[in-house]
Amino acid sequence: MKKVAIIGAGAAGVMCGIHAASSDTQVVLFDKNIIPLKKLLTTGNGRCNYWNSDQDLCHYHSSEESLLPSIITPKIQKEVIDFFDSLGVVPNIRNGYYYPYSNQASSIRDLLEVASRKKGVMFSLGSEVVDIYRDGEKFVVVSGDTKEYFDDLVIATGSLASFKKSSEGESGYLFAEKFGLDVSIVHPALVALKTSGDFLKSWAGVRAACLVSLYQNGEFIRKEEGEIQLTDYGVSGICIFNLSRYASLEYRYSKMELKISFLPFLKDKSKEYITSWFSKRGEQLRDYSMVSFLEGLLPYKLLMVILSQAHISKSSTWSSLTDDEKERLLTYILEFPLVITGCRDFSYAQVCAGGVKLSSVNSSLEAKKIPHLYFVGEVLDVDGDCGGYNLGFAWMSGMIVGKSIRGDGE
Repeated sequence: MKKVAIIGAGAAGVMCGIHAASSDTQVVLFDKNIIPLKKLLTTGNGRCNYWNSDQDLCHYHSSEESLLPSIITPKIQKEVIDFFDSLGVVPNIRNGYYYPYSNQASSIRDLLEVASRKKGVMFSLGSEVVDIYRDGEKFVVVSGDTKEYFDDLVIATGSLASFKKSSEGESGYLFAEKFGLDVSIVHPALVALKTSGDFLKSWAGVRAACLVSLYQNGEFIRKEEGEIQLTDYGVSGICIFNLSRYASLEYRYSKMELKISFLPFLKDKSKEYITSWFSKRGEQLRDYSMVSFLEGLLPYKLLMVILSQAHISKSSTWSSLTDDEKERLLTYILEFPLVITGCRDFSYAQVCAGGVKLSSVNSSLEAKKIPHLYFVGEVLDVDGDCGGYNLGFAWMSGMIVGKSIRGDGE
């Protein structure tokens, strides 16, 4: 009987185990946690956003993005949806985000564990794998005082994200390097950004709908729209998370800057339209101070910061402002500049960017240099936007490898 070791009983590892196991293939899932799929329980604020209906490749990222289409295919996407349907999961779909209808991540976890055990998958829990190596054609997995021999080995150890100590999440990368695979620089993604500004404490706690644009050395990189949270260290929120992968590494080498429009409903309007819009508002609110003029548009703490940064007196009126003052005010309302000085560390990141390079594996995610050695999930150099994409890649990559081990991959 063929024996398969999967190091890591997270989403990708469990999905792989379910699809690799068969009557002639024994699968053992190793994990240092005492329960499988522990991290899954915290996803989607405990509700498990396990998929997204918009599976355009623009939502997935890698340092080798040209290789993504050979892995993330329409076929595997459909098979993932069909699989969850076969488990009896009824999706509650909100703006394309898939949640179990129970709204409990534990429902997905429990169903996956049941499916694993029905397939005969064995769990070795509470046992940290401290070493792996080859002995002839076999892989040796060392856990505690035991050594076991396997025909196939799957690295599903996850990433550095959410761990307070790097040693807790780096094993997969170290194993990959031990076998001679290339690993790109790993850095936080889906994480809050730190910015400069002596006003940060003044706006801390504000939530606002925004259009946020990211620039590198003055060149536009990407924009995101949504709610952001203004903090005493910088900015947070989903749209910031989606931009963070581009900034969390590059801020060390380039000037990374955010420009925030606090009135995103004006995003497609011309400068002339915007000037006219504010002039009409000025006529309507002719005798209003600038605080009252802005308070119907912006949260009080935010508008006070904007007036201060634009050097506009809070008691002045729109009609009393000079053309230069009006232009300066509109700049801070529609393109508030923030220089990125860093990001929160790995312990605050939902996922990581970087990892085992896709060029080191084939389309079945098998190491090109080492037959029967596979990598799935976050340990690979693939990360997704917020909205179910990182779990989506975990399911897809786990299924791809499991089917390949079982012999029914493409």
